[in-house]
Amino acid sequence: MIKLWPDYSKPVYETDFQIFLFENDFKTIFPEIFCILASVILLVYGVVYARIHERKPLPVLRLARIFPPIMVQNVSWLGILAFILTLVLLSNNPITHASIFYNTLVCDDYTFFGKNLIICSALLSVCIALDYVRKQAVNAFEYIILILLATCSMLFLISSADMISMYLAIEFQSLCFYVLAAFNRNSEFSTEAGLKYFVLGAFSSGILLFGCSLVYGFTGITHFSELTKILCCTVGPGGVFTGALIGIIFIAVGFLFKITAVPFHAWAPDVYEGAPTPVTAFFAITPKIAIFGLFVRLFESSFYDLNYLLGPLSALSTPTTFYRPFMAVNSDMSATPTGQTLTSDLGHPLIELIELNSVAGPWQKIFIFCSIASMLVGALGAMNQKKIKRLLAYSSIGHVGYLLIGLCCGTVEGIQALLINLSAKFTMTINIFAIILCPVRRDFVHSVQRVKYIADLSVLFKTNPILALTLAINLFSMAGLPPLAGFWGKYYLLFSAFSCDLYLVAIIGGVATVFSSVYYIRLVHISYFEKIQNRLIFERVPRLNAWVLGLTLLFIILLFLAPDLLFLICHKAALSLCY
Repeated sequence: MIKLWPDYSKPVYETDFQIFLFENDFKTIFPEIFCILASVILLVYGVVYARIHERKPLPVLRLARIFPPIMVQNVSWLGILAFILTLVLLSNNPITHASIFYNTLVCDDYTFFGKNLIICSALLSVCIALDYVRKQAVNAFEYIILILLATCSMLFLISSADMISMYLAIEFQSLCFYVLAAFNRNSEFSTEAGLKYFVLGAFSSGILLFGCSLVYGFTGITHFSELTKILCCTVGPGGVFTGALIGIIFIAVGFLFKITAVPFHAWAPDVYEGAPTPVTAFFAITPKIAIFGLFVRLFESSFYDLNYLLGPLSALSTPTTFYRPFMAVNSDMSATPTGQTLTSDLGHPLIELIELNSVAGPWQKIFIFCSIASMLVGALGAMNQKKIKRLLAYSSIGHVGYLLIGLCCGTVEGIQALLINLSAKFTMTINIFAIILCPVRRDFVHSVQRVKYIADLSVLFKTNPILALTLAINLFSMAGLPPLAGFWGKYYLLFSAFSCDLYLVAIIGGVATVFSSVYYIRLVHISYFEKIQNRLIFERVPRLNAWVLGLTLLFIILLFLAPDLLFLICHKAALSLCY
């Protein structure tokens, strides 16, 4: 008789281990499995139903070969339901901390926070796009399926703990993005955006893969935690693996391209402008959450010892001290600065932190340069833009520069500030794209249009004052004016930079905030006081867009009243990288 479950009162033999090897692994990734199955089921449903609908079109539309986007609406609502169920499964997953599939994936508080943010971002991106899909007659139900598959790949990406799983997840995500960028087949701009994204994306993926191969060739390791041990023992005043260091630089370049950091940002304005507006809204925030999530895990755990080296060890059996490669935390949760010696309760020395040099380490110098350049280019490049999506592309580049400040700090406070700013950026980006996707009607144009030029906002206050007020509050938050959500994100990032002696970065960040406020307040001036330049009317806001606008606006305004919950969640997620 074969037992389905092992008897834990008896010794576990090798055969039992082989049978129950993945007993909890599939339970841990059950939300991702459900997301993949939902995508496949929706794909089959769409193909079968679309062929039936094509064989039996309406009599009036039979000769014109025009098919209304009934299927797109059905698949979109089912996709929203799939996102909601995935979020419910993720929140109620009994396994919250695990290392699964031979340590290729990891599950902790940090990944849990990132996954929730990714699913919420994708869900709201689809919600604000439903009216666009319906009125623009986008007869392609594959849009929502590609969003689902890209979201699933990002869930795997933020859980990656190995370079192989990391690269596979990035490529899975990129393939969906290439198709989404060129999704509007009737637009030459969309085709150009997809082709440009594909060529430059393949180039950056090759650089990333080459860096991973160099690191593996010189260390023989692909797992992040094993790389931590290798670099901790070999990096120091005596020397460093030159080949591994070059590989780390190539990996950093590949990641910096994915997050549109300067000087690897040239593709972003063209892709943002050419892609359909709902796809641009999805590109603006969701991939950055996943990439930054993995970015922080990789460079703040595996590669941090290129800056700091742990000296002689003794009495490691003492249970009152915890150690991670980029900081040491005492039993009272207080950090020990570099240059001091950790002591046990009996006064014996445990670990001595020795600083390799007084300046930033090799990869940290790259990130400091990219952070400063991104903030300045994002602030100055957006001033001369006339199209709203190109302006938001440069705004996104500037926000990436601020997020890189938290990565440069290399402390729990820096990571916490990064997560706070990422949460604020998520809500502000969704809010402004929900406004852009509101329908407008132009004179002498029978089809429903969307906001394309900055001058189109000149009629916003005259036709929809409440929407104009929502836009103004959101722009003030993006500019960093207190007490809105955007202010708290930038405040904690600059404060963490000052606490880590990155004075130049913090000062330039403050100056870039002043510069960026110019074009944000300029948009408010255009929407309220500018003379009407384009003859158009803002139509009624779609109901789903109105709900999204209300929820995001409440978060932006009311965060200062009760910020403790978000700060504690981000602090808990940042601390999970220290254990």
